[in-house]
Amino acid sequence: MAAPFEALPNEIDALKAALAAERRERLDEAARTARVEAELAVARARASDDQALIAHQRLRIEKLMRQLYGQRSERSARLLDQMELAFEELESSATEDEIAAETAVAKTTNVVAFTRKRPARQPFPEHLPRERVVEPGPGACPCCGGERLRKLGEDITETLEVIPRQWKVIQHVREKFSCRDCEKISQAPAPFHVIARGWAGPSLLAMILFEKFGQHQPLNRQAERYAREGVPLSLSTLADQVGACCAVLAPLIKRIEAHVFAAGRLHGDDTTVPVLAKGKTVTGRCWVYVRDDRPFGGQAPPAAMFYYSRDRAGEHPQAHLAGYAGLFQADAFSGYTRLYEPDRQPGPILEAACWAHARRPFFIMADLAENARRAARGKTRAVISPLALEAVRRIDALFEIERSIHGQSAERRRAVRQELSAPLVAELESWMREQRARLSRGNDLAKAMDYMLKRWPAFTRFLDDGRICLSNNAAERALRGIALGRKSWLFAGSDRGGERAATMYSLIVTAKMNDIDPQAWLADVLARIAGHPASRIDELLPWNWRPSPAPRRKAA
Repeated sequence: MAAPFEALPNEIDALKAALAAERRERLDEAARTARVEAELAVARARASDDQALIAHQRLRIEKLMRQLYGQRSERSARLLDQMELAFEELESSATEDEIAAETAVAKTTNVVAFTRKRPARQPFPEHLPRERVVEPGPGACPCCGGERLRKLGEDITETLEVIPRQWKVIQHVREKFSCRDCEKISQAPAPFHVIARGWAGPSLLAMILFEKFGQHQPLNRQAERYAREGVPLSLSTLADQVGACCAVLAPLIKRIEAHVFAAGRLHGDDTTVPVLAKGKTVTGRCWVYVRDDRPFGGQAPPAAMFYYSRDRAGEHPQAHLAGYAGLFQADAFSGYTRLYEPDRQPGPILEAACWAHARRPFFIMADLAENARRAARGKTRAVISPLALEAVRRIDALFEIERSIHGQSAERRRAVRQELSAPLVAELESWMREQRARLSRGNDLAKAMDYMLKRWPAFTRFLDDGRICLSNNAAERALRGIALGRKSWLFAGSDRGGERAATMYSLIVTAKMNDIDPQAWLADVLARIAGHPASRIDELLPWNWRPSPAPRRKAA
């Protein structure tokens, strides 16, 4: 009867061994799973790093190409923005995958961790203030416990931090003094305010203006943000300051306008502006005229003048250019036609057509990259026209010549064009007329060719005048901010609002064209303009501006 009980310890030992083996097997399986997951995470991190690196190199190549040769096509700026956005997402994904790989590798013992190679970080700018936070040192030696410690040096690790925007109230104190001899009371004169009886300082006003017209943040969003920061400002109060500032800055607008229309060559273009009306929105227009002599080595500072109108009637550009005579680069808008009449007063305006506009319809019919994207999305491929491809190739050859002479003198540009571009233009005309004769009237390619052939003198005028640019991109760049802003502010509140926007766009875009920070410039101009002599108003224009030294204030 004792035999079964004697066998029981053996069975328990066998069961323990089986459980231990099962546990080891589970641990081995978990280890294998962790190893596989870690290897996959590391591989994923390496792939993400490679994709981010490739995107970064492509972005750098594209930027270097733009620096060397200028804008390669009317789409290159948009493509560059898309590349920056793609790189931003890939870089974020690569860092996220790297952290996930580090977490997975920490659970294993036989998988090598992956660390991304990053460029050496540049030191923080010297002008930033430094705040020292000293970590408490040991009170005793961790080795022997001795308390006789001497400082040998220190290691500093710098971290960039930001302090939320600070608001303050500046008190202008004017002390009164009484004369002991004549008992007359004297006092320092009151300082000039940007706006009569104004309460807002010039830096605050400049921020409100630049946020609204430069960063496309409507006043209602600004008011909400200021309230969250503890400074409640009503929408009507902010709007009142915007209107007052536009009136104060009117003398600068007149000087910029006079400077722009004194040019011998102008760029012109327009874009849509949704305007709030009764129960709906209507489509207004914002017009721009740009003076930019830098492509042919001109020394005159660049500037842009904006106007607003409720519609796109030809009477508006005719009124804007009523006193102008010279070269005008624009698209083939019919409203410009009367400007080109030979007996026009005060003088003729010579049309210089935009080759970028002419190239666009050909490019659409020859866009191989877009066709590949459509195929990748499973959509039907568009028909690629061999004639459109040939037209794009011929026009691009002209732009390649233009990139090589950008910034050179007008005489040099004309000489190169006569030597290199004129034969290509003649061949292009001959080729287009030959191909056009074989196409039907309703063919899209025929329409693109007719657009050029009917305006051939305007398209070839650049061959005889080195001041003319091959494209109208200067005007399109000036309008780019409005196109971006439409998605933020949705519509202008009224016609007067459109006119104020045009005023501020003129100031902000002109400052940017002269490599001036618009907000800093507006703040300084608003601080000085009330006491600035009217006869020296040109000193405040962006290309003449020199920031005034910061005033010294005594603490209370």
